[in-house]
Amino acid sequence: MDSLRKVLNGQDEDEESHMLGGGNVTGGDSLCPSLSWQTRLTGFFACCGIGILLSIVGTILIFFGNTKGFAILYSIGTCTAIASTLFLRGPMAQLKSMFKETRIIATIVMIVMIILTLCAGLWWKIGILCLLFCILQFLAFAWYSISYIPFARDGVKKCCTSCLS
Repeated sequence: MDSLRKVLNGQDEDEESHMLGGGNVTGGDSLCPSLSWQTRLTGFFACCGIGILLSIVGTILIFFGNTKGFAILYSIGTCTAIASTLFLRGPMAQLKSMFKETRIIATIVMIVMIILTLCAGLWWKIGILCLLFCILQFLAFAWYSISYIPFARDGVKKCCTSCLS
C-alpha cells in the first residue's frame, strides 16, 4: 500500500521522507490534509464511478438522438473521472502531473476534444461529429490514463505496430 501511495503522490522514497518526516502520506498538495487514506480512496472511487456512470448514460442518450444530453453528460463524466484524482494527489500536484512532458499532448488533445464534443452537440447539432469527437476524447483519455502505468504506452505502441504489420 505504501508503494501505491508513493506512486500516486508522485514521490520517491527519499523525497517522501524529507517532505513528510516519514509520516502518513496524504499528499503534499492535498486539498483536505485531514482526510485519511481510506477516505481519499473512497472519494476517488466514488467520483470516478460517478464519472463513468454519467458517460454511460450520455452514451445511451445518443441512441435516442439526444446529442445535447450526450455531449453534456459524456463530457462531464470525463471531467469528473479526471477530477477524482484530486482526492489522491491534490489539485496542484495533479495539474503539474497533467502538463508534464510525457502527458501534455494527451492532456491538450483531451481538453480540445471535450470542447469540440460540446460544440458539436450543443451548437452545431451534428450527431456524427459529436460521436467522432467523443471517440477521440475517449482515446485521448485512455492514452492519458495509461501514461501513469510504467511502460504501458510502449506496450500499446508495440501491440499496434505488430497488428498493423
